[in-house]
Amino acid sequence: MPLVAHNNLPTFERVRQLGIKVLESSDAIHQDIRELHVGLLNMMPDSALAATERQFFRLVGESNPIAQFYIHPFTLDSLTREPEARQYINKYYENFDQIKQQGLDALIITGAHPDLLTNENLLNSLIEIFDWAEEKVTSTLCSCLATHAVLDFRYQQKRRPLARKKWGVFPHQVVDKNHPLVCDINSRFDVPHSRWNAIFPQQFEAAGLRVLVTGDDGCIHLATSPDGLKTVYFQGHPEYDTVSLLKELKREVTAFLDGDVSEFPPFPEYYLSAFEKAVLNEYRYNLFLARQNSTEIPNFPEQLISASLHNTWHDTAGEVVSNWMGLIYQTTHKNRHKPVMEGIDRADPLGLLGLS
Repeated sequence: MPLVAHNNLPTFERVRQLGIKVLESSDAIHQDIRELHVGLLNMMPDSALAATERQFFRLVGESNPIAQFYIHPFTLDSLTREPEARQYINKYYENFDQIKQQGLDALIITGAHPDLLTNENLLNSLIEIFDWAEEKVTSTLCSCLATHAVLDFRYQQKRRPLARKKWGVFPHQVVDKNHPLVCDINSRFDVPHSRWNAIFPQQFEAAGLRVLVTGDDGCIHLATSPDGLKTVYFQGHPEYDTVSLLKELKREVTAFLDGDVSEFPPFPEYYLSAFEKAVLNEYRYNLFLARQNSTEIPNFPEQLISASLHNTWHDTAGEVVSNWMGLIYQTTHKNRHKPVMEGIDRADPLGLLGLS
């Protein structure tokens, strides 16, 4: 079950502090346990780079299959980075050529800056990685904007703007209870979302994808490729920490104070309690008074709010990722350059197509 600290990436110590089992590589070699190698294509902006690492490392590290998890972070070389982030990547990340040479059992593709969809160099780099993974990797999990990008370039299904930002923690339900990815998870659960655009249900249907989880508003959160495993699509952010949306709200407030937006941001939906909303409303009132009277701007009440926030999604997110890792464990070849074991049909590894 443990993660293996096969390099000096600081995220290993961060997840260890969260109670996740992390083995040193010198200890791992003495255990007679199967290795699984998971790539993490981290396309997030500099400010979220390390947090995204930690969130996905934690989900994988909490998985149930009896395996040692080696996670290999890498990114797109053509992404614009500040010097500090570039130094961090050069020190701790691998590159795609190394990834291809070593092979992977699974690949996670994170969200990204919206420029991904309009920057030809970035998009072509992502397409190259995704094409390689489709042929060589047992399963690829796409998160949020990565899902939008893949449905665009693979299925010609372009995301569409929403009337307003979908932002908050929303109720969802399992609609295909027979799929092993959602086996034994809660049939109703919450998922955080934060996006201005969406791929709509009819577009998933037109692409021939399997829909597993939908929101109460009809949006699709979880789907897979027709075979049920080769590609897994998240449209929400089940990897989010309890405070992720609060930190996003703080960034939105800062943008308002800097004059980048004209209005104080709305609160994330279904995320804040009456107490937390009252604290923020008082802050907003004091903020407007301070600006009106040219007095000192009050500090955003982050610590007061974060202490009382509840997390209603992480357990179910962990179960889905655990099921995903379990399916990979059952189907992937010990040779990382071969996606499935001998005797398993690559086109139908779970035997689901004949049941459709």
